[in-house]
Amino acid sequence: MAAQNRRARFDYFIEDTLEAGLILTGTEVKSLRGGRASINEAYAGLKNGELYLFNAYIPEYGQAGRWLQHETKRPRKMLVHRRELSKLMGAIKQKGITLIPMTVYFNDRGIAKVEVGLATGKKKHDKRESEKERSWQRDKARLMRDKG
Repeated sequence: MAAQNRRARFDYFIEDTLEAGLILTGTEVKSLRGGRASINEAYAGLKNGELYLFNAYIPEYGQAGRWLQHETKRPRKMLVHRRELSKLMGAIKQKGITLIPMTVYFNDRGIAKVEVGLATGKKKHDKRESEKERSWQRDKARLMRDKG
């Protein structure tokens, strides 16, 4: 896994997920394989009728020269089928639905993929509820481990 957005499930209700390809330059791929990328502030959106990943940070590749480096937070085009794109466009136009990147990874063929979730934002009381649930699951596992 090259990058993961661990707060996505805490901050949003994820209704559906989708896998999309990612168009990257050579230094971006090498830097992404290093595992120092961040998609915590990233989001996906439409630009000129196509799907892009905005605000994802992929650091410069240190072993390449200055003229080969990429821009660290440039918009990166995502590849999805036309039918999926029209479905996503309809979902984005609804009130309160956003596209949040969950993970960036390389598949078994070495192709960069991003898992995007259709999400609605959680309110403060929803976040407290999910924190209580996580705490209870942790305590329950601890009790079962100590008992058995």
